[in-house]
Amino acid sequence: TADQKDAIVRASRLPLSIIIVGVGPADFKAMNHLDGDDGKLKSTTGEAVSRDIVQFVPFRDFKDVRPSSNRNHNGTEALPKC
Repeated sequence: TADQKDAIVRASRLPLSIIIVGVGPADFKAMNHLDGDDGKLKSTTGEAVSRDIVQFVPFRDFKDVRPSSNRNHNGTEALPKC
């Protein structure tokens, strides 16, 4: 929603990260938009985020993944790189 976008843009100036985990078979297109991976998220007034603070992870993409013995699988793979 517009309120969520505005809140994320304001929060992007703070030392904060937001991780959204999508659970279930729902359509998560709106969450992908908040993630901002396909372009900078902008508020309703046109202000862009200062930095990418949102990471969306659909649980269904990872629920059956088995960690390999040669890979550190502690969940940080999905976090944005700073």
